[in-house]
Amino acid sequence: MPSSPRTAGAPKPGPAPGAPARRSPDAATPPETDADIAAAWDAYRRLHQFVDAAVARELEQQSGLSMPDYEVLAALAAMTGPDSCIRVRGLAAHLHWAHSRLSRQLGRMEARGLIAREPCERDGRGDDVVLTDQGREAYDQAAPGHLASVHRHFTGLLSPAQRAALVGIERTVRLAGTGQPTP
Repeated sequence: MPSSPRTAGAPKPGPAPGAPARRSPDAATPPETDADIAAAWDAYRRLHQFVDAAVARELEQQSGLSMPDYEVLAALAAMTGPDSCIRVRGLAAHLHWAHSRLSRQLGRMEARGLIAREPCERDGRGDDVVLTDQGREAYDQAAPGHLASVHRHFTGLLSPAQRAALVGIERTVRLAGTGQPTP
């Protein structure tokens, strides 16, 4: 996909000609411009697309699982416990997916034997999403390669300070989105 003039090359320091400056909350920090904001957004989008595509491609080549398959299997593995009832609604909330998206994904995975939907034995009010033995085996075999791919294409390229900054950025954005106070 060709890059736009705004995304071709590194952002230029300082305000773009005619771009209004925004005041920074910290008086010691220079004001940000529309160009600064656009450069940050473009960098996030490019990083997200590049890393996701590279990891998804390797995951599929190594394990035959799609990224959505892996995300569901990983969530089920993390949520499964002796007394747990994993409902579609709870799984959708855990994954931050729309209910309809998850339902379609579960249908595809159920047809392949990776998950099953069974009545909840604890309260009998609904169906649980259950990781099958085949699904557990697929997840256990894929997880080390997935972790290595994430390291190769992302975390291993960052310094500890960069990783810490990224975690802090995610926390700030997530908490602001939920209306919780940010640090």
